[in-house]
Amino acid sequence: MNIGEVAERSGIPPKTIRYYEDIGLVRPQRSGNGYRAFRETDLHKLAFLGRARALGFSIEDCRNLLSLYEDETRESAQVKTIAEEHLSAIDDKIAQLQEMRETLSHLVEACHGDHRPDCPILKDLSGALAGCKPTTGRSAD
Repeated sequence: MNIGEVAERSGIPPKTIRYYEDIGLVRPQRSGNGYRAFRETDLHKLAFLGRARALGFSIEDCRNLLSLYEDETRESAQVKTIAEEHLSAIDDKIAQLQEMRETLSHLVEACHGDHRPDCPILKDLSGALAGCKPTTGRSAD
């Protein structure tokens, strides 16, 4: 298969496939004229990588997971450890996003959104760094 075919079948853009090749995640054969010649196994690896990336795994995690996928003597505990670490990072990110949402929701509710210049959102943003003076010359109070 050429890169266009494998891109269409895997759902991964050719640019990303070239990047994965550059960093050694896939190694397609080369034809006599230098064109990439993807095998069915390359397609499976790309589909694997696409799904792993869609779940938010880092490139390094993908490299490790792909290595484990190809290792028939692997221990599932190794795979589970990588997945658990990623799940923990997702949980941390969700907690951070929930805090951000609560703060922003409170600020939006506090802002009248009318013709007056006072705005609790801008006031909060300008006071984000202790001792930081607003750049507009207006007082943060």
